[in-house]
Amino acid sequence: MDIASNGISIHATDQGQGSPAIVFLHCWGGSARTWEHVIAALPPRYRTVAIDQRGWGSSDHPDRGYSLAQIADDTEGVIKALALERYILVGHSMGGKTAQFLASRRPKGLVGLVLVAPAPPSPFNVPEKLRAMMGGPNVREFVTMALEQMLTHQPISREDAEMMISDASRGSVAARTAWGSQTSLEDITGAVGHIDKPTLVISGEHDKIDTIETLRRELLPRIPGAVLQVLPEVGHLSPIEAPSEIARHLDIFAQDVVSRH
Repeated sequence: MDIASNGISIHATDQGQGSPAIVFLHCWGGSARTWEHVIAALPPRYRTVAIDQRGWGSSDHPDRGYSLAQIADDTEGVIKALALERYILVGHSMGGKTAQFLASRRPKGLVGLVLVAPAPPSPFNVPEKLRAMMGGPNVREFVTMALEQMLTHQPISREDAEMMISDASRGSVAARTAWGSQTSLEDITGAVGHIDKPTLVISGEHDKIDTIETLRRELLPRIPGAVLQVLPEVGHLSPIEAPSEIARHLDIFAQDVVSRH
């Protein structure tokens, strides 16, 4: 479905029923499809909402507006349009930083936060060579290289690799460029201290992008009560590499959140 939010059209998939709902934000180069395996592995008692962030998937591709505040506004607009009274926010990588920022606002209805291989709240400097490749014309070559050398530890299927290549290729130049040159450099270390909901951080043991060491240093001490769960033999692309494990930890977390309310 397409939802008017923050002056643009945001595409989202909305499945199932139940409360709290689970809202998913994807990584750089991804889309709502990045979460399909995780959603399929969840018990059927959950309502799930997966969002194509601006510039990606079937959402509008504006030339500007890629700050964390704008992307968080997009997300909050979708949540309000769907009238989600209680929800858990889940963000992967780039989407994890947006999720941190939105949670720091203490929005109405938020009951929990799950950060999957999240970008840290401190500025993350993408090397210049990678920035150029992320915004360049040879997207297939870049994503193929990244999947083989940086993003995964376990092999993924040809179909999943093609999905990642397709979604990255479909992303606008503005969106592909903005993460490395702008959004990753935003400093929200002060903001995340305001997060007041249970927070689970899930990290792959072999994540080369947002390493366990980085998260232990830059993220965990800044979010009150945040708990780290490490997935053995998994890299950065854990929603594709280990969807059943992600779903299991998410289900346990959600049940715990429900028991507290």
